[in-house]
Order: sequence, then structure tokens, then C-alpha cells
Amino acid sequence: MAVDTLYTGGRVRTFDPEQPWAEAIGITGDRITYVGSAAEAPASLRTVALEGRLVTPGVADTHNHLLLGYDDLAVSLDQVQSLDVVRSRIAKFAEAHPDLEWICAENALYSVVEGRRPRADDLAGVTDRPVFITTYDQHSVWLNRPALAKLGILGGGDIAWGNPEIDHRTGEPTGWVTDFYTSAMTTDGLAELQRDIPMYSPDRRYRKIVNSLDIARRFGITTVVEPQVPLAELPLFDRAEREGKLTSRTIAAIYHPVGSDGDFRSRITEAIKETPQHDRFRLGMVKLYADDVIEPHTAAMLEDYANRPGHRGHTSLEPLEFTQLFVELDRLGYQVHTHATGDWGIRLTLDAIEAAQRANGTRDARHGIVHVECLAPEDLPRFRDLGVVAAMQPRHASPDLVAGTWMENVGEARWDRAWRFRSMVDSGARVTFSSDWQVGEMDPLVGVYSAMTRARLDGGDAWTADERLDLDRTLEAYTKGGAGAFHHENSLGMLRTGYLADLVVWSGDLYAMEPAEILAQRADLTVVGGTAVHDARGELGGAAAATPVQDPGGAGQSCTEPSADHHCHSHTH
Repeated sequence: MAVDTLYTGGRVRTFDPEQPWAEAIGITGDRITYVGSAAEAPASLRTVALEGRLVTPGVADTHNHLLLGYDDLAVSLDQVQSLDVVRSRIAKFAEAHPDLEWICAENALYSVVEGRRPRADDLAGVTDRPVFITTYDQHSVWLNRPALAKLGILGGGDIAWGNPEIDHRTGEPTGWVTDFYTSAMTTDGLAELQRDIPMYSPDRRYRKIVNSLDIARRFGITTVVEPQVPLAELPLFDRAEREGKLTSRTIAAIYHPVGSDGDFRSRITEAIKETPQHDRFRLGMVKLYADDVIEPHTAAMLEDYANRPGHRGHTSLEPLEFTQLFVELDRLGYQVHTHATGDWGIRLTLDAIEAAQRANGTRDARHGIVHVECLAPEDLPRFRDLGVVAAMQPRHASPDLVAGTWMENVGEARWDRAWRFRSMVDSGARVTFSSDWQVGEMDPLVGVYSAMTRARLDGGDAWTADERLDLDRTLEAYTKGGAGAFHHENSLGMLRTGYLADLVVWSGDLYAMEPAEILAQRADLTVVGGTAVHDARGELGGAAAATPVQDPGGAGQSCTEPSADHHCHSHTH
């Protein structure tokens, strides 16, 4: 019997242990109906000549903040190292947009002012309108003095979406706000942001989802996990489905704010029942925070920060309270994914998972720990032993992102605890890789390169070489690992007869390339359920794509087709 579409003439990496490699793959409807040799392939209604290219399962980007994608009405400060450049970009943007009440900017580096955190006074004279700037990891905000006045905190007032830093000499806020992201996604925090900051209006947030999904399909991403959705923003995904914008399968985790009670958990349960779910959209996970992030010294560490004696950061809740919350969520049957970056935060989460198993019995929950940036050696085997998913981001380990602040805060004596990709895979733990867009580029090939080299994109300053992975195990973590993390291993993550036809045709055979060459490749075809959602060469009837991507970090503020040498990127946990 003929198949609808036959891909033949290249290499097919199936990640099916019973048939790891093939020469051809056939698709009928939304399913894979043939995997095997080219000589024995069935007749087909249409054929894609691979011409030596590689086919793999579609990429599962299991930690991708669709809601925090780039905003086309915000200034990008991606990778900007100089305060003068920050001031110049904001001033030019303000001049070009006299109609905007607020000037919003994204992705500022913590190190943009040498030796200290930025302050409101650093923005003095740039514009007389309020300025709101998020850091690259979305965990801090930088305000100018008009913004402090507009928000009513110039004299030391409170806001629901963060903790304003106070200058103890004057009692005045400095303009720096910490604990932003965990506070901003609470009911009160989001309501205040939507009221005061235009960038958080429902329409602007919806555009971010659509922009991010458009980028995803062009990079071979067939499944996206949005790891932190406030209850109030669930309708945005229903809108995206109605408008045909869910080009990738989308899984959303509902954010459980610190301090929320049983009534909130009842609302989560009700939301899961009431929210439309279908082939392209699923709910079910709950997102927690065990700690914050290492760069501003707020992640929970087992020992003092190397450059701040006596300070170890803090957990999001008191350990007993956090454990009790986790046990309750497990009892209710949720799959919990927990942000933990510091070694104390990671240990607390592992302890909580172990407590949940003692209290509720062991089940195949596949609770996840997200980021796992600094891991104490004795905690490594606990991931496998407890059945915990390590949800990690290879690009985070690149010196492009962590040289300076991260490395200095942790200290060289603990660098061997950093992003232990190879050790985690070798231990037998479940591992899934992702972008954490916008902390890192969404392009999975950038992550592949980073996992293989642990170097800058220019090849320099490679570090912690013992934790490098080879290409095959890296791709497996981006595909099969992602499907297994969310109990989809029986329908996704492998190219096997009967599985859903989610696949990507890469522009070349990645297995025949050095890591630097992989950076120059792209997804030629992205197929979800047998349908091409991205067709760069017009091979399945789509218009051939020729428009190069513009980096959201640049002036264009747009992201369309990725070219061979230009990757969409931006520097969120």
C-alpha cells in the first residue's frame, strides 16, 4: 500500500533501539507507516529526496518561555556590555516612539555596570518617561526615577511583582527590583503588571506567544513546553489554537506561586478540567521554585558564595514548608517541575521528592528539576534512583553566558559541579535538553554545539571539558528524552511505525560534521503530525523560504526565517 509521503535518499536516525538507523521513512496521515531501507520502501504519492540530509525525530523544547519571547515594542539589550549603549538605545527608541507612555526594554546583563547592580540614577537624563527593563533571566528589573515615581515607590512603597532594593544610607529605592519573575506570575503581581506596564497587556503577551511559536517551527521544534503559565493567561493559548497559531504541540505548566494555599490548588484542578485540551495543547504539570538564580546571589547554595562570604542565598520557602507543599502536590497526582539552580535548592527538591514517595507511595511521576546548574556530587545518583527528570539547557553552560558573574559567584572550586550533562546521562537518569528561550537562543543546533563543546560560539574559552557530550546523546536528549519526560514515549520521540509523524529534515548530515559546522545548519523541513509547518525549500508544496532571520537582539526586533549563519537569540529561567 502506498504511503502519502516518502522521505528517502538520506540518513534517518530513529532513536528506536530495535532499528536505530534507516534509509527511508514513510508517512500516511499523521502517522509513520514505514521505516526501513530505500530498496524496500513502498510507493508514495509524493517523495522528498533527502540528497544525503539527516532526518531525526522532531525536537522537544521542554523549557521554552513562549510568554517571554521577544516584544516588538521593547528595546533589546541582548549582550549589551556598556551602560553608554544601554542609554543610547533607550534614548533612540524613546525618540522614535513619542506615543509610548512607558519605555520597556528586555535582556539587560547584570554586569552592564561594573562592580555593582544598575541603579535608577544610571538612566538619568535618558528620557523623562518611565523606563522598565528586565534582565536576561527575567529575575530582576531595572527602573528609572520616573518609573519609581509612577509606581508610587519613590518613597519606599511596595509592589506586588518584586522586592525593591533599598539604599540603606538614604532609605530610598535604588531602582533595582529582585525576585521579579516569581512574584510577577502571582495573581496579584500579574494584575499589577497588566495595570501599570504595557508590555504585560494580554495582547502584547499573546503576540509573544505567537512570535515564539513562529520561531519554534522554523527551528525544527515540534513540541514546546511553556514552563510557567499563570492561571489568568491560560485563555491566551485557547486563542492561539482558535487562530491556528499552535504550529508546535504545546504543553503548559501552571505556576504555583509561593505561599498559595489549598484554595489555589483547587483552582488549578478546576482549570485543568475547564481549559480546552487537544492534540496541540495539553495541561497537567505544576511549576514550583526551590530557589532563585546564581547571578544575583539569590540561588540557595550549600556553602557561601565565593565572592560573598557569609551569604548562601535562600530557598523560596522554608525547607519544611516546601517539602509539605511538594508532598501535597504529589498526593494530588500532579507532575511537578521545580526550578532549582543552586546545590542547596537542588538537594531540597530531591529531598522533597523522596519525602513524597515515602508519604504517598512510589509512582512513575517523572517529577523534574529544571536547570540543575550547580550539583553536589553526592546528589547525582539520586536523579536515577528517584526517577527524577533532569531538565537542562546546554547553552547555559557556554562562557558566552556564564563567564564573569556566574563563574565568579560560584568560584572555581565548584566549577566541576556546573551543568553536568555527561555525568547525568552516564548515570542513567532521564535527561531532556531545551533552550530556556530567551536566556539562550531557541535554535536547538546552538544547544547541540554548546553540549558538544562547552565553548563560546566562536569556539573560545571551552571549560569543564569532562562534561561534554557527543552528538548522538545530545540529539537523543532533545528528542527521545523530551518525549519521555512527559510520558509521551509511546507516541513521540522516536521514528517508529505507528508513532506520530513529528520529524525534522536537517540541511545536512550532522553526524558528518564538526561542531562548528553544525552551527551553520538549519531545519529544512519541520513536520508535525504529518503536516509540514515549516518548508524552507518548498519541498512539500509550501513556499520556499528565503528571508533571513533578524536577531531580536538587533535593531530589527523581528524573527522570521533562520538563515545558515544567523540565529534567533536573546540572553529566562
